[in-house]
Amino acid sequence: MRLFLTAVRFQLRLAWKSPDTIQVCVTAPLLTILFLAICRHAGREDLSGYAIVAPTLMSLWLLSLYTAGELINEERALGTLEGLVAAPARLGVVVMGRMCAVTAVGVFAFAEAWLTGGLVFGRWLPLPHPGVTVACVLVTGLATAGTASILSSLFVLMPSARIVQNTLSYPFYLLGGVLVPVSALPAWLRPASWAVFLSWSADLMRDSLDAPPVVHALPRLAVIAGLGVVGFGTGLVLLGWVLQRVRRVGTLAQV
Repeated sequence: MRLFLTAVRFQLRLAWKSPDTIQVCVTAPLLTILFLAICRHAGREDLSGYAIVAPTLMSLWLLSLYTAGELINEERALGTLEGLVAAPARLGVVVMGRMCAVTAVGVFAFAEAWLTGGLVFGRWLPLPHPGVTVACVLVTGLATAGTASILSSLFVLMPSARIVQNTLSYPFYLLGGVLVPVSALPAWLRPASWAVFLSWSADLMRDSLDAPPVVHALPRLAVIAGLGVVGFGTGLVLLGWVLQRVRRVGTLAQV
């Protein structure tokens, strides 16, 4: 646990100076303005919740992809990856700690989106279920970290992570229904969305911004958390297997 918390603090110190974090934090308000403008032009201000939820989830997933890729690439470029792997501390715990630090950005992105709606459009979205909303953002952040940690193993094997990062962003936005509900997707594609934690997060977060009581909030949070745990477990297993392989063939520091 001490190693995990140290990794979290280390990543937080790096994150607020990282161009990727700055880019995500600047993009979230701009996306909010775009989505709210579309809602107002269409005369559907009742969909303002969608415009707040979408930038939050998009920011979380995008920054997790950046962190998962740059974590390995930067260590490799600095020549410290071999030392990190050879250290007594488990690399998997370090990776998980640094990935979980992204959760803080999810809370910040939600606050940005909510404030942008109020300051720019005068649309101060009420928070009738703040406990559910905050819990959903936090659990989603952890699930995002767990899912993205699977990619860290892949990035150990690949010279560049940017191609994978760019490829996996928009398909996850679509399958996760972050802006357009999963119910609007073709029927044959909807089952694939059930395995994507973002689809559960988007539906629950949107429901938490509506006045009616949130139905089955705890079971839905449990599903999001469960998918995150599966992601963490898969990431740890894959990372262990990949490290054994690169040690055997001597390609750990290959660029």
